[in-house]
Amino acid sequence: MEIVEGVFAYIIGLGAAVMMPIIFTILGVCIGINFSKAFKSGLYVGVGFIGLGVITGLLTSSLGPELNKMAEIYELKLKVFDMGWPAAASVAYNTLVGSFIIPVCLGVNLLLLVLGCTRTVNIDLWNYWHFAFIGAVVYFMADSLGWPAPVAWGFFAAVICYIFTLVMADVTAKKFQKFYPNMDGISIPQPFCQGFMPFAAVINKGLDYVPGINKVNIDAEGMKKKFGLFGEPLFLGVIIGIIIGCLACKNFDEVVSRIPAILGLGIKMGAVMELIPRITSLFIEGLKPIAEATKGMIAKKFGADKELYIGMSPALVIGHPTTLVVSLLLIPVTIVLAVLLPGNEFLPLASLAGMFYVFVMVLPYTNGNVLRSFIVGLVVMAIGLYFVTWMSDDFTNAANAVAQAHPDDKAVQTPAGFMAGSLDFASSPLAMVVYAGVKYLKYIGAAVLTLAAAGLLVWNRKRMKKA
Repeated sequence: MEIVEGVFAYIIGLGAAVMMPIIFTILGVCIGINFSKAFKSGLYVGVGFIGLGVITGLLTSSLGPELNKMAEIYELKLKVFDMGWPAAASVAYNTLVGSFIIPVCLGVNLLLLVLGCTRTVNIDLWNYWHFAFIGAVVYFMADSLGWPAPVAWGFFAAVICYIFTLVMADVTAKKFQKFYPNMDGISIPQPFCQGFMPFAAVINKGLDYVPGINKVNIDAEGMKKKFGLFGEPLFLGVIIGIIIGCLACKNFDEVVSRIPAILGLGIKMGAVMELIPRITSLFIEGLKPIAEATKGMIAKKFGADKELYIGMSPALVIGHPTTLVVSLLLIPVTIVLAVLLPGNEFLPLASLAGMFYVFVMVLPYTNGNVLRSFIVGLVVMAIGLYFVTWMSDDFTNAANAVAQAHPDDKAVQTPAGFMAGSLDFASSPLAMVVYAGVKYLKYIGAAVLTLAAAGLLVWNRKRMKKA
């Protein structure tokens, strides 16, 4: 058991930048691409992850200190500490559930493919940490409550979340492929993104009946035409960076003394907005040969009407201009929401770098409309803050247990006097459905979740056969 756990821990430890080139090379060779072309495709994807990590790191390292200063100046003290998604992923994977999440979920995926209940082959192995996360939280919750077989409860939560996500990936695949260019044959089986999809569909439909808003149809390209330089994501990044830099100063004298640093923050935020689309183009370049070969192989072996989707990371498309604009605008707004919402105890700081991922499955439903996307983001962030607060007790138990087992891992250690929280994946409605169903209803909740998962699979199978 320890050897197997060590093997999977080693694979996970390689990180997405190393894992994906290996996976893409193996996948490419298996579907008939020559080794050199498959290896090159994998390298492009790996380099894309490296580049995205560098840019995200620039965002975090530049924005983090300024946001912390703002929290100190305006005394924004809430008891749930933002650990950020890397710490949440570390907590998820450094548990028994996390160690075996990849083979368990791949086995479920294979079974559902054989039964014809899904078309998605989820090769986004790094983001399996989302399923491990909800599994780990439920596992430690069940253990603390003295429930029998807490590990079984953990794996149950992870698998249910995985099934829900696969079905949602199938359902949204066509809309996703239609909205984003060069995404034929791709679906997004990442539960954080898919959890916001129902909100996007419902809110967008509701906005059709709101006078005034239903007439506004401005996407990122439209902003450029309407507002010129002021509508450019690059310029907006610079402006928002400068505003945040000014807000992180105690008085006007400090603003004057910190002008170089403030301007530097503005340029860095502009760089993030400009470079992310360029980095994500590497994903497209690496993905295209694999997607085309997969489509050709399936058409040859099963007929042109048969479809199979490659489940990929949402990092492929976070460079969309609307995503960048809305995410940057929502960062300061989310901080204000956190302070003003009654009952919320979570102040998002470290997690804000992951704001881009909120909108991956929102944009296909709002058709890239900036105003509608912002409204959806505002609603889901307000709800998400409460979700993080509600889960913080059990998230803290999980983080403390992992910190005790791994004392050298400083990232998973919660500061004294604080609870643990993170926007990704704790703010996702999908995570909350599984977590709340198990915690508050126990066996009844487990039965309801099982029936819901089975019903969705049967419905999805019929839907696909009809199509």
